[in-house]
Amino acid sequence: MQAEAHEAVTPCLPDSSPVRLMVHSKSCAPPVDESLVTLPSKDKNSLIGPFYLSQRKINFNPSYDQLWSPIAGPAHPYAKDGIVQGLGMLPTLRQMSIATSLRKAERKLEKQEDAADDQEMDAQIVEEAQNPASDLWILKNHNSSWSGKKEGLQGELTEEQKKYAEEYAQKKSEEKKGENVEVQEKSTFHGKEEHDYQGRSWIAPPKGVKASNDHCYTPTRCVHAWSASTKGVSAILFFPKYGHLLLSAGMDTKVKIWDVHKSGKCLRTYMGHAKAVRDISFNNDGSRFLSAAFDTRIKLWDTETGKVISTFSRGKGKFPYVVRLHPDDNKQSILLAGMSDKKIVQWDLNTGEIVQEYNEHLGAVNTITFVDDNRQFVTSSDDKSLRVWEFGIPVVIKKISEPYMHSMPSISMHPNGTWLAAQSSDNQILIYSTRERFRLNKKKRFAGHFVAGYVCQVTFSPDGRFVMSGDGEGRCWFWDWKTCKVSRVLSCHKGVCIGCEWHPLEQSKVATCGWDGLIKCWDV
Repeated sequence: MQAEAHEAVTPCLPDSSPVRLMVHSKSCAPPVDESLVTLPSKDKNSLIGPFYLSQRKINFNPSYDQLWSPIAGPAHPYAKDGIVQGLGMLPTLRQMSIATSLRKAERKLEKQEDAADDQEMDAQIVEEAQNPASDLWILKNHNSSWSGKKEGLQGELTEEQKKYAEEYAQKKSEEKKGENVEVQEKSTFHGKEEHDYQGRSWIAPPKGVKASNDHCYTPTRCVHAWSASTKGVSAILFFPKYGHLLLSAGMDTKVKIWDVHKSGKCLRTYMGHAKAVRDISFNNDGSRFLSAAFDTRIKLWDTETGKVISTFSRGKGKFPYVVRLHPDDNKQSILLAGMSDKKIVQWDLNTGEIVQEYNEHLGAVNTITFVDDNRQFVTSSDDKSLRVWEFGIPVVIKKISEPYMHSMPSISMHPNGTWLAAQSSDNQILIYSTRERFRLNKKKRFAGHFVAGYVCQVTFSPDGRFVMSGDGEGRCWFWDWKTCKVSRVLSCHKGVCIGCEWHPLEQSKVATCGWDGLIKCWDV
């Protein structure tokens, strides 16, 4: 070892620097296999070359030249040495733009010519389809009595054929114009006699009928069922104060009244609407009632005779969603209607003219509820708000609109007149105070039912102990007013249970209606 070290030491001269050891240079970097640089990539998703984009590590150390090498790819079409030559290419670009514009103009002209040919052909087809003597008309009207008799249709049409063609053309023109077809107003009495041997009318309340007990109970069983409509029932209403009759609004355009006290049969049918009836409302003594339908008409009926006293309409496309008469006995000639055009319209029944319009809602008006001894009324709308109005003054005195609120398609007043129950579309019933500036009572909330998307009615028992509501699954729910807990649930209808009414005198009797066309009466 000493000999080897001696050989590595250089001779020391007198004026030279200190002795230095000669050590061979050695790299600390790990060895790299540079053969991968020349191999193509096997990963289809990465670029061809040594850089694998799909991997998270580099298998070699690239050199400076490799990192700063030019990017490989297609060359710029209008560039020279990678630099765009703008000025020199302007004539070429102008020529290309002109050629493109010419091609677009040619395509547009071809489309216009094709559209003209198609329009001319469509006009010929329409004209042929309207001609009863053509083959196309026979194919479309193959159910007619002379559809297969082509030989007789080649010449002149008979009188019967001309009459049929005129009626068909008139019907089609009316459908295109969107005009409402006038329906004959009539009524049919189904009872034995309209007056008894003492001269009393069939709508007169039975003698000696009064409330036997002030304490209400939830019903448990169905005691009677009526098949009221072929297309579903939208609303029901007991006769005021006595409840011996039940009025129903059908989606088959008919309004019917039923005997609840004795026979349980239909006593009269009122026909005068062209489309489904949406809402009904009695006056204070039950001698008249209102019906609002999707034919844009509101009709005032005489309950006993079945005659239409007057008709009101706002015109095409303006549907009445709710109708109410003023509750005061001296103001029964005032009609309020919530319309689909965001307005509450006030009519005078004596003159038939509009005397006031309340227009501040941003959506269709769904409910009208009188409060504060009928000096004010509350309305709800599809704009997810409640608005309080002073009767006769078209200015909102209170607006309730919060970000968490939903639309409230049904509102009912508590028998004590201090609370409002609002059916909210988020599957709960909210309670608002009518005295404390219409504040929400957060302690009272009734939930469990499913009403989202349906206008299910909410109401109270006559003594105010129970809250009742239908739901979208055909059930009728009862909650205790004090505890807010579910008291009972009845499976009532197949489909939606849209309406429910508590009998005004018999404390345990309830009527429900649904989209299955049935009305059911429930009792303990």
